[in-house]
Amino acid sequence: MSLAPARALQLVHQIGCVTVAARTAHVAATRCLLQALPSVARLHASARCRSEATGSSAALKSPRFVTTPIFYANAVPHIGHLYSTVLADSLKRVYELQGYPTVFSTGTDEHGQKIQQAAEDSAVEPGVFCDGISAKFKALFEAANISYTDYVRTTEPRHKRAVAFLWTELKNRGYIYKGEHAGWYCVSDETFYSQSQVESIIDPKTRQPQMISKESRRPVVWTTEENYMFRLSGFQDKLLHWLEANPEAIIPASQYRDVRNTLRSPLPDLSISRLAKRVSWGIPVPEDPDHVIYVWLDALANYLTVLGYPWTPNNPEPNLRAAWPAHVHVVGKDIVKFHAIYWPAFLMAAGLEPPKRIVSHAHWLMGHEKMSKSKGNVVDPERLLKTYGVDAVRYFLMRDGGIANDADFSERAISQRYKHDLAGQLGNLSLRCVAPRINPTMTATTTPSQSSPYHPAELALLTKLHALPAVVAAHYDAVDFASALETVFDAVAEANRAWVAAEPWKMGPTDPRLRTAVYLAMETVRIAAVAMLPVMPGKMNEMLDNLGVQRDERSWANVGVGKRWAAGPEGKRDVALKADVVPPFPNFKQKK
Repeated sequence: MSLAPARALQLVHQIGCVTVAARTAHVAATRCLLQALPSVARLHASARCRSEATGSSAALKSPRFVTTPIFYANAVPHIGHLYSTVLADSLKRVYELQGYPTVFSTGTDEHGQKIQQAAEDSAVEPGVFCDGISAKFKALFEAANISYTDYVRTTEPRHKRAVAFLWTELKNRGYIYKGEHAGWYCVSDETFYSQSQVESIIDPKTRQPQMISKESRRPVVWTTEENYMFRLSGFQDKLLHWLEANPEAIIPASQYRDVRNTLRSPLPDLSISRLAKRVSWGIPVPEDPDHVIYVWLDALANYLTVLGYPWTPNNPEPNLRAAWPAHVHVVGKDIVKFHAIYWPAFLMAAGLEPPKRIVSHAHWLMGHEKMSKSKGNVVDPERLLKTYGVDAVRYFLMRDGGIANDADFSERAISQRYKHDLAGQLGNLSLRCVAPRINPTMTATTTPSQSSPYHPAELALLTKLHALPAVVAAHYDAVDFASALETVFDAVAEANRAWVAAEPWKMGPTDPRLRTAVYLAMETVRIAAVAMLPVMPGKMNEMLDNLGVQRDERSWANVGVGKRWAAGPEGKRDVALKADVVPPFPNFKQKK
């Protein structure tokens, strides 16, 4: 039995969420907003403006703070840095699409022994060395369309103030004391390891015994020195309680279990300073210039710096206290311990809430091996962006990157994703419905025909399209971009099958079935493009421009069949299309 389109739409129509207009300007507008408003109300301003623009009376949503790790400025950025940042940027854009005001920070970590040594090797001052490396990170993020609202450097005066205040707060609360610390120190990891965390191996180059960290497999040396210590041992039960009360505090579940198991063994107190005569490139300990603050305490505090910490009347920085605690810290799996044990403990000691969620992603391999300069398998992320295009690379990273498991990188895989998914499925469908033979009036049909039944293949498509918003939203919430994108492309593939089954090229211009076929193809493209705006903002906005979709019709409320206008199509008319539609994903020569 066939259903008339109007009746079918009535039966499967889903209730939309509150209308919130899409973000109408790039990150520059966000920065202007944050600078212009004098108090925490600035965090709600963008949501208020979007609600008022559509006449919505919805309650304002709480701000969401998303971060990347700040990246160590001892070498140029690589594909792993880009992956972390695109993942965080995509999450931030999801929240914006859903109507949340956001703060999104990234930046560079510029203190510590590794930086000091790298600068010495380059025969330049550490500050000059960091300027050059940080500029490369910033250039990469601009090229990749990363919409950060704050780029922080740990050498900035505002950060030094925040770190000094945090140190003093911890000391005044009784959590810092001076003592002698002995242990296996790893310069690369900037951390001490206990005897149980190291092992002896034969160095493959020197053939001599070498102590290494079991965790990172990097060399360690026995070090004894006077340090300031943080009473980490007193936070074991508190950290366990925090994790057990928040089973989704760490993603993926395997990392959650690892951290929880670590916390079931006694935690030693943590060395949080180094002697300045050994490591001079750092922030001095307040009232004790013979010591510099441990690089990880320094670095982790950046998440407070960008929110204007300390939140005191005399701090000249904008007070964004309303955005704490962080909604998501995105980190690589090799620094989970610092973010899931040390950082929450520092925060609890300072009387602050721990982050709501830590997302730990896996690494990129090449040929199932770790990338390294010595193996000649390092990927230049800037070259990738220039070769394949920004959004094609972003799509590949989000579709094939690993959260729980390492992913294998190859340029052939990027080419295949481009050719099959972007050009072959989505790009092809977007061009089919604007072909002059099919659509001679170049009109975006915003409703189906009311007089002809759906083809069975079109009903199958409608089923997928109506399920899509809830399924994709759930995957985004779980930080499972691969499944979210797969769901969208399943619908796009179904739309291409429905198009072939309906055979619109055989229909005359007045055939009501033609209107329905074009409508469904355009709705699929529109829904897919809005849903994937967080991952491919450039190309998806171009596709929506091609369909005449206005900027205030690009929110999560518009993801759904018949929701081009979230309040309904009543009184709306078909929309004239651009006469010069450019293929969004032109033919691309596949790499060998």
